[in-house]
Amino acid sequence: MIKEFLLQNWALILILIVFAILLKTTVFLDNKTIRRMYILISVVFLLSVIVFAEFYLANLGILKNLRIVLMAVRYSATPFIIAMILYALVKKARWYIFVPAIILAVLNVVSIFTGIVFSIGGINTLQRGPLGYLPFIVVGLYSIFLVYILFKQSNKQSTEIIPIIFLCFAFVSGLVLPFVLGKDYSQIFCTTIAIALFVYYVFSILQLTKKDVLTGLLNRQAYYAAVSDDSKDITALVSIDMNGLKAINDTDGHVAGDEALKTLALCFTRAVKRKQSVYRIGGDEFVIVCRRDSDDEIRQLIERIQKNVSETKYSCALGYSYTPDGTKTIEELLKESDKMMYEQKTRHYLNSGNDRYRG
Repeated sequence: MIKEFLLQNWALILILIVFAILLKTTVFLDNKTIRRMYILISVVFLLSVIVFAEFYLANLGILKNLRIVLMAVRYSATPFIIAMILYALVKKARWYIFVPAIILAVLNVVSIFTGIVFSIGGINTLQRGPLGYLPFIVVGLYSIFLVYILFKQSNKQSTEIIPIIFLCFAFVSGLVLPFVLGKDYSQIFCTTIAIALFVYYVFSILQLTKKDVLTGLLNRQAYYAAVSDDSKDITALVSIDMNGLKAINDTDGHVAGDEALKTLALCFTRAVKRKQSVYRIGGDEFVIVCRRDSDDEIRQLIERIQKNVSETKYSCALGYSYTPDGTKTIEELLKESDKMMYEQKTRHYLNSGNDRYRG
């Protein structure tokens, strides 16, 4: 029995082991997320054991009562796993995300005695009750919600959208393939989920290497990669520099300075559109790379930034350079936008009466 289990689930076991090892060595995830992922890995493995046991008993045609209990656990575990993925990947997720899964689990337990969700027929086959499709509906709703939240939290760039699409594809296959392949799909469900999570994790870690830890914006190295080929579709650069960061650090401490930078980063993120990417390239220095934007779109972007920043207690200096035909090099664009930005910054300090290097 153990040999058969290992043969059927060896790929899953290897994926879960390497997943656990990578989680142990990562420095990009907080301890709470790592603990949740470990629990998720354990649950996926336990579900694979339950699925194997259920089908093993079905093939032997014995212990019908135990098999139906295992079936109830399997039908309950699937939405719990999706809810746990939500709980692990979405930082703001709370315990009540499990409520629909708990309700379904109760119905599955009731179904052991009533057949309201499923039962085992006289010829040892699964029969769906009046609520037979409810587990698929609950899993589908969980999956849609998870993909929606991940998409909403992403920067809408293709590098973050691709792993979300892959995760979505894996979940859709989990909903569709049982009707195409029949009950045999249940035996590869755990492997499907494990692979989907592992691939999403790898993609996420790769993305984190491109992000600034403090603000969540793209970092300096990502900026260099974006402009290294002097791409002709870059029509503008916007240079931004925060005013008064040194004074905040000196007066209120670096925690207050960090909060100021995060607040401004949020202002920039909310202002940009799909073809515009924000990078933090220095302590209080930011650049927005605009692709295939018109001059009007750049001006509208700057207006949105200024409006967002005006609603905070902070300020920043902005400058931009535009090339409608892509003839200017990245160096020329950056030099022009920096020049405009520093001129605005000088006017700010002259008007405020503060020393640029002290406040």
